[in-house]
Amino acid sequence: MLKGVISHIFMNLEPYERRLYSQNGEDGILQKLIRLLYQDYTSKYYVEFGVENGSECNTRLLRELCGWTGLQMDGGNEQLHINLRREKVIRENVVDLFRKYNVPKHINCLSVDIDYNDFYCLGKVLEHYTCDIIVCEYNASIPAHEDKVVPYDPNKTWDGTNYFGTSLLSLTKLCNHHDYTLVYCERCGVNAFFVRTELLHGRNVEILNMGNIDKLFKPVNYGGFLNPTAGLGTGHVHDHLNRQYITYDETRS
Repeated sequence: MLKGVISHIFMNLEPYERRLYSQNGEDGILQKLIRLLYQDYTSKYYVEFGVENGSECNTRLLRELCGWTGLQMDGGNEQLHINLRREKVIRENVVDLFRKYNVPKHINCLSVDIDYNDFYCLGKVLEHYTCDIIVCEYNASIPAHEDKVVPYDPNKTWDGTNYFGTSLLSLTKLCNHHDYTLVYCERCGVNAFFVRTELLHGRNVEILNMGNIDKLFKPVNYGGFLNPTAGLGTGHVHDHLNRQYITYDETRS
């Protein structure tokens, strides 16, 4: 347990990527962030949806190694002993589900990975809840400077192509709107990490390139954590239908 006041820090998170239960290096990044942000990082609360059976996900480490409690949800799995509930999460029901399972109004870590409508579900949560750390999937096949989000459809799911979710720019615009700062993207180009801006300032924490999309963006390299020699560009198949995206501003109209 880390005690005492943390002085001004300029931190490069990349060396801390480590995989224990996460898909890629998210476990190590979360461990480092909670040590930077909390004097006492025990007795905290997480929520994660899109966890499959809970064996490979971002919050298992928080439960098993850090003693946190929380809620996990997945459309096809339930394990009550770890509070994993079988629920299909969509924009229209996500807040009601949080209330159903007594999620506190402030969440220490929120992780979102439902492969398609992540942007919309996260946005709805942030209208009603605050978080310290947000981990959310972005579509790394979309270049860093492009503002793109799939049009919302509660019945749509990922079809295996590179048409899904949101670009890093659009996701960052959403989080910035709710006063969260981009601090890292793990090297496989799957998940982006955001921290509540007020908490960063309050703890006097400065992270290398935080807020800089161009420098933090990681391109598609799926599988690169376990196979570093795979090379960049290893991603999902191209969307042969060439379906269109909308912009962040259009999601708000």
